[in-house]
Amino acid sequence: MKNLLLIACLCVVSFANAQAFRGKGDQKFQIGASFQDNGTGINGTYDFGVGENISFGVSSTYVLGVNDNLDADFGDRFDIKARFNANLSSVIGMDELDVYPGLSFSTKNFGGHVGARYFFTDGFGVYSEMSFPIAKYESGSLSSEEKLNNQFVFNIGASFNL
Repeated sequence: MKNLLLIACLCVVSFANAQAFRGKGDQKFQIGASFQDNGTGINGTYDFGVGENISFGVSSTYVLGVNDNLDADFGDRFDIKARFNANLSSVIGMDELDVYPGLSFSTKNFGGHVGARYFFTDGFGVYSEMSFPIAKYESGSLSSEEKLNNQFVFNIGASFNL
C-alpha cells in the first residue's frame, strides 16, 4: 500500500504543470514557521514581480516561542523587512522550482536571504528560506533579546500564487 501511495504521489507531481515565477505582475504569498536560536515563530512574505527575473516584497516575522530565560518584549520579537529577489526559475530551466537569492532592509539589520519554492499546482507550493544579517544596526555586543530576528534564521512553509 505504501509503495502504491508513493507511486501515485510521484505521478501527480510529475504531471503537474505549475510555474513558480511568471515574471512581471506575478504575486506570491508565503506563510510558515521561523526557526532561530532562542526562539521559534511565524513568518509571512509577499513578493511582487516587477521584471522577468526580479521581484520586490515585504517579509515579517514574529517570534512566538522564546526561551524562558529571555525577557523579550514586542520590539525584540517583531521584525519587518523590505526585500529584493532575483528569481532564477527561468534561468535554471525548471518552471516548478524558483530559487531566489536576495537582499533585505529590516528594522534590525541589512541582510541577505536565499530561498527556494516548489509549486505542486498553479496555486500551491512549499518554500524554505534562510536569512542572515550582513550589517547590524546596533554595534557592539547584542543581548540575547536583541539577537532575536538579528541572526541566522530558517523559514519553511506554504507558498501561494495570488
